Amino acid sequence: MSQKYKKRGPKKIDNLSQNILSILRKDHSKPHNYKQIAAKLNLDDANSRNQIIKKLKQLQVEQTIQEVDRGKYIITPSKNYYTGRVDMAGRGQGYIITDDLEEDIYVKSKNLNKALHGDTVEVYVFKRRKGGKTEGEITRIIERKKTEFVGTIDIHENFAFVSMTDHKMHVDIFVPKAKINGAEQGEMVLVEMEDWPEKADSPYGKVIKRLGMPGEHNTEIHAILAQYGLPYEFPIEVEEYANTLDTSIQPDEIAKRRDMRKDLTFTIDPKDAKDFDDALSFTTLENGNYEIGIHIADVSHYLKIGTLLDDEAYERATSVYLVDRVVPMLPEVLSNGACSLRPHEEKYTFSAVFEMNSKAQIVNQWFGRTVTYSDARFAYEEAQEIIENYQATKEINTTIPAEISITDKQYDVDVPIAKAIIEMDRLAKIMRSARMNNGAISFDKVEVKFKLDEHNNPAGVYFKESKDANKLIEEFMLLANRSVAEYIGKQKKTFVYRVHDEPDDEKISALENIIKQFGYKLDTKDKKSTAQSMNKLLKDVNGKKEQNLIDTLAIRSMSKAVYTTNNIGHYGLAFDYYTHFTSPIRRYPDVMVHRLLQRYLDNKDSAKADTYEERCQHSSDMENLASSAERDSIKYMQIKYMKDHENEEFLGVISGVTEWGIYVEIVSNKCEGMVRIQDMRDDQYEFIKEDYAVVGRKSNTTYTLGDEIYVKVKNADLVKKHLDFTMLGHNKES
Repeated sequence: MSQKYKKRGPKKIDNLSQNILSILRKDHSKPHNYKQIAAKLNLDDANSRNQIIKKLKQLQVEQTIQEVDRGKYIITPSKNYYTGRVDMAGRGQGYIITDDLEEDIYVKSKNLNKALHGDTVEVYVFKRRKGGKTEGEITRIIERKKTEFVGTIDIHENFAFVSMTDHKMHVDIFVPKAKINGAEQGEMVLVEMEDWPEKADSPYGKVIKRLGMPGEHNTEIHAILAQYGLPYEFPIEVEEYANTLDTSIQPDEIAKRRDMRKDLTFTIDPKDAKDFDDALSFTTLENGNYEIGIHIADVSHYLKIGTLLDDEAYERATSVYLVDRVVPMLPEVLSNGACSLRPHEEKYTFSAVFEMNSKAQIVNQWFGRTVTYSDARFAYEEAQEIIENYQATKEINTTIPAEISITDKQYDVDVPIAKAIIEMDRLAKIMRSARMNNGAISFDKVEVKFKLDEHNNPAGVYFKESKDANKLIEEFMLLANRSVAEYIGKQKKTFVYRVHDEPDDEKISALENIIKQFGYKLDTKDKKSTAQSMNKLLKDVNGKKEQNLIDTLAIRSMSKAVYTTNNIGHYGLAFDYYTHFTSPIRRYPDVMVHRLLQRYLDNKDSAKADTYEERCQHSSDMENLASSAERDSIKYMQIKYMKDHENEEFLGVISGVTEWGIYVEIVSNKCEGMVRIQDMRDDQYEFIKEDYAVVGRKSNTTYTLGDEIYVKVKNADLVKKHLDFTMLGHNKES
């Protein structure tokens, strides 16, 4: 009996239209023929090629593609291409942030096309479905954000993989055995991405630095720096160049400067400071006014354009302040030596000198290069003691009461300096009050600091608060920065400004929704009322359990301050003109400001704006990287501290609520960790987004933003930088 078999037709290629369009979109300016498309799809049989030819004709009829030469096609030109930056989300998906659209563009993992977090890319936006989100496909990588990554190496017989520390890096890097650079199994390494072959799932790379074993202190700190591309040592040739500089004070150089060595001069800095880049001088004039000098280390005298030293300082752009160390912008011979205004030493300085009356009004001002001599060095605590002792006497003039016995203090300060500190404190308070009345916002957020033992282990936590002595220095530094910026700004010449835009309405609205949970509100009818009500909010939360949370959220609601040649003013300080003039040891923009100021004091023409705008952008970028590294180092140290306190109970405040967990900030040390909802076994909890809460279905137990609760440390993972808590319940006394 014969059996009939149904003849099968050629196998149909799945998603052929989509695959062809994807190829043409990736390089929409380059024509492709059917052979090139077949090669990219890894198809080499006649049947497949015929299907591609037919599909190309069909897409041409539909006007989706165009034939620009015989048998060569490009995608029909479209306005649906945008340029933006990749922001990776979970599970290998991402969003493209672009200035051209209000909404971010969602990109599925299959449409990322080898783009990584932070890359600048071209994206094609699909036709939007009704009610759907804006979605697209990355067609071209314009610029890689970075090519060096930190991870842990897993070595196999003939190859290795480096799994990434950064959760935003969604792929591992493949490393051939010949390129592991002596790394050992499980080590943290710095790996450079060299290539990403067309058909490879992972990029190829090589190990360029071994960082050490995960969990070890120096390994983790070096890994944080490497993660952000920040150096932790100077190249030998830069150190050698710096050590050849003549740092002596020469008579011929003094002759070119205003000599202020006889003016009463002192510094006020943190107790553990090693570099002192600013000093104050105070003189009472015959007319009863005061001459107050803000003297800044003249870094630009030593840092010459075009030298190895200047190139290195520009690349770094800022010093980086980690929990256990400072990574300086300048080598020690300058930062702690020639440019540090140490007591009883003559130094080259760049100064802003003001004649000021008793009402803190500016009568006269002068800017220029000087030579100064610091008579004394104070820690903030010492200056604060002088201020507080004087305030305790309730005297209204600057006479130092005998009972204070200032000369008996351990810091051996004489009465004229004490008088200067007391009077400058009074003037600073007048200036600060005027600033607040003009719409400035007072962000005095509590800083978390660690007491470290000899092995850099955290032995304790303390909080650093801004007191009168800190605010005294702050006000006079602000005066110098604002006055220098205004002096140049009104000349309409190219300059480096520190600007701060008005807050985004959406962020302010989000802040309002959150603070409403605590019974607070903002008045946002105009710029001034927003600032005033923000100050009232920050004052009202002072000392409350929710203070750190609301302080943090308020700061996040603000725009980010940046460097630019385009002056739009500084919203947070309520200044029309503002720059950074006062810290050239640790900030490169201040060096640029000194150079430009001297250029214009010498009556030279305006500098090229484009050149300085590029340098401003670089400085802003490096500042952001340094801030991220600093935050990561604090997070690392917090986890390290909590690891020694596992199974202890802590009182905390709920600082965030999500569908996967409750974020809790410990009251006593500001360490933040998470209670995972899946670990809360006493009930089945549901996330209520609009109430910032999770609610138990059976018990109706509610945990909401700002609640005081008790938690226990469940796991402090130094390698993954995770801090997990176990929920113990509400604080019944709150």
